[in-house]
Amino acid sequence: MSRSSIVALGVLATLALSPGAALADGPKAREYVTVSEQIHIDRPAEMVWRKVGGYCDIGAWLKTTCVYTTGSGGVGTNRLIAGKVDEVLVSRTATAYTYAQPMAENIYHGTVETLPDGAGAKIIYSLVYDVSALPDAAAKAGYNEQKTRFLKALLATMKSIAEAP
Repeated sequence: MSRSSIVALGVLATLALSPGAALADGPKAREYVTVSEQIHIDRPAEMVWRKVGGYCDIGAWLKTTCVYTTGSGGVGTNRLIAGKVDEVLVSRTATAYTYAQPMAENIYHGTVETLPDGAGAKIIYSLVYDVSALPDAAAKAGYNEQKTRFLKALLATMKSIAEAP
């Protein structure tokens, strides 16, 4: 057995024998929700992505500030929106990216993607998050509804920007 395997086993044994190491109620049950909206744009997908696909372009969509706190737009870049929302870029393709809010207790992630759609394009914006901390079904439904309205408003703004001359 390697030294690293022995150390790992020792750490696991220590945790298992530590008082309070196991949660009395077991691990927290998560309740993940996906909210996704899309909008058609009367422009080619590549053109749309050039206009609204930058990682800090969200500042224009929200009419606020967006600055990189680390990185320059590639995977691992952190952006700070409106001086308070911290997000890290976790995945990027030619016409899509996914970000996470590293400090969010609800494990909040978002994906923005542009795809060809007939003669134009469509932008798809999806959010994934955990609603298990919300107190009841009404609060969960309200939060999901708020996020749906948020996405629809963002997409309408993105459409306006993408279709502008």
